[in-house]
Amino acid sequence: MIKILHTFSKVFLLFLFISPLASSSQQKSVMLDYYYNSEVKKNPDGTESLYRYTWDSKDLRSYSIWGGIMSAKGIKLSSLETKATLQDLKKADVYIVADPDNFRDKPNPNYMNATDAKAIASWVKKGGVLVMFANDSANADLQHFNILAEKFGMHFTDEQLNPVKKDISVGQINIPDNHEIFKKGRTLYMKEVCTIDLSNGAKSILDIQGKTIFAKANYGKGVVIAIADPWIYDEYIVNDRLNSSFQNKIGAEEFTDWLLKQIPPSKN
Repeated sequence: MIKILHTFSKVFLLFLFISPLASSSQQKSVMLDYYYNSEVKKNPDGTESLYRYTWDSKDLRSYSIWGGIMSAKGIKLSSLETKATLQDLKKADVYIVADPDNFRDKPNPNYMNATDAKAIASWVKKGGVLVMFANDSANADLQHFNILAEKFGMHFTDEQLNPVKKDISVGQINIPDNHEIFKKGRTLYMKEVCTIDLSNGAKSILDIQGKTIFAKANYGKGVVIAIADPWIYDEYIVNDRLNSSFQNKIGAEEFTDWLLKQIPPSKN
């Protein structure tokens, strides 16, 4: 009897040791780029800080609300302040690049280039999920971003749709029935978006005015998602910036759930 209890204790202790490791290995990790997009602002104390499309900036153009949605689902959030390398990307299931800087955003932008694009594509091919949030060409560097996008049969154009000035209804997007992502978030908002040309098997996920603004491509074991706007940043999730008819927060929830499903089983 004593021998049985001793054996049981050893097995139980082994389980306690292994269980946290197993749980940790199953946790999804989403990494947000802070290099190709790295706009800074001066603080009252004279220091500088990143302030657009980050997880925790107080600027309304941050992803703090979306980050909160992900954290609530148990997703580990991280950021990458250097150019993308295969070694760095191995730490993430999903890598997001949003609104890459142009010369209007900062004097010396960190442009996408062939070497970095090759490293990112290699990571995707091994099972990574890449999300590219663009913008209209006046507010983002699409020329160099396309070095990366074109590896997957996608090209961000200089065309601009939904040019909202004062009438926010211009930015309204009505989701078609039986959409693969948006089941409950049926009225979304995006303004001043570019469009996406597709080739080599890349497919449209959402069109407006006959033009693609959401696209997807399978690449090796991985997946690439291209979106024509930074879209679900705080300014357009907080409804008092728009009105209650817009459902970007619901759309953000549904997009997040769909995005996690794009991670290959071998990455889970």
